[in-house]
Amino acid sequence: MLAPKRVKFRKVQRGRMNGKAHRGNKVHFGDFALQATEPCWVTDRQIEAARVAMTRHIKRGGKVWIRIFPDKSVTKKPAETRMGSGKGSPEFWVAVIKPGRILFEVAGVPEDLAREAMRLAAFKLPMRTRFLVRESLGGEHEE
Repeated sequence: MLAPKRVKFRKVQRGRMNGKAHRGNKVHFGDFALQATEPCWVTDRQIEAARVAMTRHIKRGGKVWIRIFPDKSVTKKPAETRMGSGKGSPEFWVAVIKPGRILFEVAGVPEDLAREAMRLAAFKLPMRTRFLVRESLGGEHEE
């Protein structure tokens, strides 16, 4: 699973997910991309499940880029614990996703294969997404 090697603070506040993504919202590396259209937290397990689904479908052909990284810790208190006594311990890691953020990119495969691979990956993710094509290949458009 993806997780940071070390962080400045072990426990972080929940924060807000309002607004659009200003960074990481263009297709940079590959020819095709999967873009988030709504805000959410994506866990390290969900990122890995989407990556596996995609790479299995393209049968190790082409190249896949993961454009998100889970760098926020989510804490949980043990079950049947009374209120108070501080914040719980970190349980898992999430990536904060805003609308417009590019999640995955693929290159070196035909468009129909990339589209199907992204569709399978999107099923593993907790938000709505759309498929993008790089501008030099005929415009960054949704479908």
